[in-house]
Amino acid sequence: MTCAGAIDDDPFPVDDCLFAETFSQDTVFTFFGQELKIRQVFGANLGVAAPVWEAALHLCRYFEEQSVELRGKRIMELGAGTGVVGILAARLGAVVTLTDLPLTLPQIQANVSANMPSSGWPTTLPTVLPLSWGEDHMNFSSDWDLVLCADIIYLPETYPLLVETLAHLCKNRAVVYLSSKMRKEHETPGFYEECLPSRFNVELVHRDDNQNINIYRASLRKDQ
Repeated sequence: MTCAGAIDDDPFPVDDCLFAETFSQDTVFTFFGQELKIRQVFGANLGVAAPVWEAALHLCRYFEEQSVELRGKRIMELGAGTGVVGILAARLGAVVTLTDLPLTLPQIQANVSANMPSSGWPTTLPTVLPLSWGEDHMNFSSDWDLVLCADIIYLPETYPLLVETLAHLCKNRAVVYLSSKMRKEHETPGFYEECLPSRFNVELVHRDDNQNINIYRASLRKDQ
């Protein structure tokens, strides 16, 4: 593909390829006294997986404010995106597996590598693996303490697949934390009012009215 610029004396030439280029942005976030340097890669066809979403930061902040114990926990993150939530958990001593669609994994892996503590990971190096909901979830065990989901409820056609995946991962009583911007246009409220309660006990544990973000805690119903 060739790129044609506009007239030479235009201080802001229009270049067709300008926004096709990949660029990245590094941001530092601090939780539990841990500094996380997270790179967000834009223009690499990552779409919604590229940025750090506010709901992910809310979940990190919730864990900090509620002093949720993550050390030693076996944790899976679904739709990890940049990996910020799972990486925080690993920095705090959890045994973490971060999952997302294959295209996203290099970004997650790069952030894992960039955030290894100088003294090494307190428990173990986080694992980064592909997981397509409702397709290859059976390749994973049900042996988790926590499953973390940050702003992954936005495509209604995926909701049944996600619930099926969560039900498998939570067979052995794992607790799910889900942080979501409540987008009516994406039927996000309906997921929490109908889809998830079809198989899970669901509790709203935090609400931010300004950002329209809810955090839920869920566990598989005993009759499942």
